[in-house]
Amino acid sequence: MNAHEKITKAKAKLMLEHPYFGTLASGLTITSDSNELTFKSDGITIRINEEYIDKLDLSEVEFILSNGAMHAVLGHIGRQAKRDKWLWQEACDFAVNAMLVRNGLVAPEYVNYQPKFEGMYAEEIYARLKEEMIHAPDTNHDASSSDNEESLSSPQKNQTKPKNQISHQSQKNTTTKEQEATQELQQQFEQIFLKLKRQESLPAELQFVVPEYFSYIIDWKETLSNYIASYAKTAYRFLPPNMKYLYRGIFLPSLSSDLLRIVIAIDTSGSIDKEMLGLFLAEVASIMEVYPHYEIDLITADHKIHSHKTYLPNESLEYEVNGGGSTDFRPVFEYIENNIDTPTALLFFTDGKGTFPNTPPAFDTLWIMPNNTPTPFGEIMTLKS
Repeated sequence: MNAHEKITKAKAKLMLEHPYFGTLASGLTITSDSNELTFKSDGITIRINEEYIDKLDLSEVEFILSNGAMHAVLGHIGRQAKRDKWLWQEACDFAVNAMLVRNGLVAPEYVNYQPKFEGMYAEEIYARLKEEMIHAPDTNHDASSSDNEESLSSPQKNQTKPKNQISHQSQKNTTTKEQEATQELQQQFEQIFLKLKRQESLPAELQFVVPEYFSYIIDWKETLSNYIASYAKTAYRFLPPNMKYLYRGIFLPSLSSDLLRIVIAIDTSGSIDKEMLGLFLAEVASIMEVYPHYEIDLITADHKIHSHKTYLPNESLEYEVNGGGSTDFRPVFEYIENNIDTPTALLFFTDGKGTFPNTPPAFDTLWIMPNNTPTPFGEIMTLKS
C-alpha cells in the first residue's frame, strides 16, 4: 500500500470512527513534496513527504489528516492577534494534538504533544511556552519582549527551530479573492460543526481548540439565565408543602402558583434554513434541560400558526415543523393574547425578517436571532457573538 492509498484508507476510517475529523479531512487537498521532512498544512493543502507516510501505521496517518483538518479550521479563525507567529503555531499544534490524543488517535513520534497541555486553550499554552522560552538558557528565539510579531518572529542570526517538530501551519497575506474563499471555508466549517453537534458526534474537548464555535452556547446560557432570573418569581411557602417529598417525611417548600411561564415561538418560514432551524430547536431542548421547573408553551408559525403544545417538567421535546411560507409575526402575538393566560415572557426564535405588530404586547419579548436585526420593540439576543 503506497502513501496515497494509505491516505485514502485513512480518510475512510476517519469518516466512520471520527466523523468530525473525517468530514473536514475529506475536503483537504493533499500533494507530494519531497522537500518536506514530514508534512505541513497551510490550512488548505497538506504537503506530505511520501517516504515519511510510507513508514507510518494507518492509525498514525489518521492522526496526521486530523491534525491538518484542525489546522484548516484554525487557519480561518483570527486569534493570533499580535502574538509571535511561530510560537502561536506551536501552541495551536500542542492544543490540537492534545485534543486528538484525548479522542483516541495515535500520535506519530516527534509530534508536538505533551500531556501537560491537555485541557488547555492555545492562549494558555502560548503563555506557558513563552514563559519557558524566557527562562531557557539556550533559546535563540527572543520571547522576552512584548507580544508582537516583529520582536518575536523576525529571523535572528543563526536562529534554528527545534528538530522533529512537524505540521506547522503557514500563514500568508491574502488577496480579496483569497479572503472571500476564506470566509466561504469558514462558513463550511461552521456548518459541519453544527451538523455534527446535532448528531452528538463532536470530538471530546473540541471547545479547547475552537472555543469560537461554542461561544454562542456560553452566551446563550448566561444571557438567558440572567433574563429569566429577572422575571422568575421564586416565592416559597410551606403550606401546602411540596407533595413530591412529603411521603418520605421531608417537608420542602412548594413554589407559589405565580411561577414563571415561558412562551417560545419558532419562525418556520421559508427564510429559515435547516441549519438555523436545527439550532433553534436545539436551544429549545436546552431550555427544557436547564430550567425544568417552568412551563413552556411552544408555538411554530410562519405567516400563520402551525402548532402549539405545552410542555411540563420531565416531558421530552416532540414536535412537527411545518411552514415554509412568508413571515408575519402578528398571528403569534394575537394567538398568545387569546389562548395563553398571563405569559411572563416570549422568546421568539427568528431571523427578524417579517411583519411586526404595530403595538408592543403586554408581556416582554426576547428576539433570539443569528444576527442583530433591528426590531420595533423587545430585547435582542444573538446566538453567535
